Parts: sequence; structure tokens; C-alpha cells
Amino acid sequence: MSDAVSANLEPAKKMGFVNDNLIQELGYDDDVDYDLRDSIEELIGSELLTEEDHDVVDAVIFWWRDGDGDLVDALMDALNCLDETGIVWLLTPKQGREGHVSPALIQQEAPSAGLHVTTSEGVSEDWSAVRLAPRKKN
Repeated sequence: MSDAVSANLEPAKKMGFVNDNLIQELGYDDDVDYDLRDSIEELIGSELLTEEDHDVVDAVIFWWRDGDGDLVDALMDALNCLDETGIVWLLTPKQGREGHVSPALIQQEAPSAGLHVTTSEGVSEDWSAVRLAPRKKN
């Protein structure tokens, strides 16, 4: 693999994706980062699944903007097809960009959906990525 191709895959690698992962994409609109989408699809070796697909998935990438509705409800919907060990990457516009979502809001709302914030990654010039994992069941 050339260095240029490998560099293009870095954002997807930062998110922990590997070949053959099944990843569902929610919240797609014309403002998404197409380079990030392409890097994920190239790394996993397939297209992202849509909200119409009902396969059990390894991860969900969820493009979320301020004004998109109730975050807790949306996160609960994201869990519908998620494998019990899967994760949700919540992608929100970076601070100063239209649709920015406060990290404090994500920290506050995620537990109500049964998720907790584990980390965040810089994966795009315009979008922040927050990794949400299901809380461990006792």
C-alpha cells in the first residue's frame, strides 16, 4: 500500500475500524465529510450500511448536528442494530462551525441512552468524533 493511500486511511484507523467490519451510517446529509466516509469504506472493504439496513453491525457512525432533534432518542435508535460489543462514533461539527454540539451535552445525554463517552478523535477538519460505548452490564 502506498504512503498516500495509507495516510488516507488514518482517520478510519484512528476510529479502530478494520477490514470486514460492518458499519452503519446514520444522519447522512450533504455536509458530511466525504473523505472520512471514503477512508472508512476503503479500510473496511465495503460500503457503509444505511438506516434502512438491519444487519447487526460492529459500529455506527452518526453525523449529528445541533437542531437534529433529541440526542438521547437518536442514540437509542443507533443501538438497534449494534452488536453488544459495538461502538457508536458520534460525529459533530467542530466548535465554531454551524451545528456545533457541546461536548458537555454529549457527556450529559449519552448515559440516558445506555452509553458512555470513552474518547474523542480528530478525524476531520470540520467534524469531531466522540466514541460512545455501551455501559457494562453487571
